[in-house]
Amino acid sequence: MQALRLYGTHDLRLDEVPEPVPGPGEVLIRVEAAGICGTDRHLYLGEFPSTPPVTLGHEFSGIVTATGAGVALSPGTRVTCDPNIPCLTCPHCLRGRPNLCPNNRPTGVGRDGGFAPRALFPARNAIALPDDLHPHHGAFCEPLACTLHGMDRAALRAGERCLIIGGGVIGLLALQLARTAGAEVLMLTRSRAKQDLALSLGADHVAATPEQALQIWPQGAEAVIECAGVVDTLEAAPALTATGGRIVILGVLAKGTRVRIEPFDLLFREIQMLHSFLNPFTHARAAQMIAAGTISVVPLISRLLTLPEALAAIAHPAPAGEVRAIVVPQ
Repeated sequence: MQALRLYGTHDLRLDEVPEPVPGPGEVLIRVEAAGICGTDRHLYLGEFPSTPPVTLGHEFSGIVTATGAGVALSPGTRVTCDPNIPCLTCPHCLRGRPNLCPNNRPTGVGRDGGFAPRALFPARNAIALPDDLHPHHGAFCEPLACTLHGMDRAALRAGERCLIIGGGVIGLLALQLARTAGAEVLMLTRSRAKQDLALSLGADHVAATPEQALQIWPQGAEAVIECAGVVDTLEAAPALTATGGRIVILGVLAKGTRVRIEPFDLLFREIQMLHSFLNPFTHARAAQMIAAGTISVVPLISRLLTLPEALAAIAHPAPAGEVRAIVVPQ
């Protein structure tokens, strides 16, 4: 079968690989959909650590077609795949923080992922989805799980103001979660198309610049969720945060990037700056929300791609206005 494999910086190839066979504790999944994440582009550019050669794709779902020994899941089950595989024995895992496990082998980064027609996966990380769920929707469970962790850290309360920076898939998922929590939401994005999409998903306000955001909320927001992963927006976040508020950084900046922050301002106004990494204990919740239709994902699908088209898409910046490209490997 063909798989989209990373061999090194700027070296992404569509290669023939052997058909995988499940071993004990594993399932073989026919991949129905896999999302192209900004992290995939970081990996291609050498801005995020990986262990090539490796098949990319960490946001995927599909149908179990075969199982190894000791697996309870039945062939034919539709599943979403939690890509992170911590060791469960290190100090971080034992204190309930598996997202910080130094031995984590993330699928699509440290082990072969879902940009292929079939993928091997640990059964313990495969979460069942309803049979009648649209085959493309399960690919949103992973980004929603990561967003849930960030919004858990934000600890929004009903009636608070929440400013979302960035109109990509994480920002638009965060917007929906903030509305579910009862917050008033302002979406900050330069893209007019993403502003319109944000309004259709329940945003109370939109702004194209930090200055426009401060015209709407001169005192700032109690919670600012940085989802863009851009130096300028991260540096702007404190000024957009109300005194006593908090910033949650969900966006990923390239390794080695530096930003300018004024510690005195954070101290004097007691602004919390929190980071959110991966999806500890949130993937099953995300699957439940996707299955129930609590989160709307149909408007977030910008285009469907074949594997050859995915290679070109990862090797180039996302087109203006794109939210999520979904790879359909079959």
